[in-house]
Amino acid sequence: MAHVQITLLAGRTMEQKRRAVKRITDAMVEELGVKAEKLTVAFVEVPRQSYARNGVLLSDRTDL
Repeated sequence: MAHVQITLLAGRTMEQKRRAVKRITDAMVEELGVKAEKLTVAFVEVPRQSYARNGVLLSDRTDL
């Protein structure tokens, strides 16, 4: 059994996540020999006001 957890900023569409899950699954099966039916993938979506880089909340940045 394998689990992949992806933490990212909120805002991706369901279609983007569907495509990502398919590609991640394919890569795990091909590269690591994981059985697709034993793989779980979780997206942890974080709002911009709850994510920081270099000591600044992303919601406060103007350079992104």
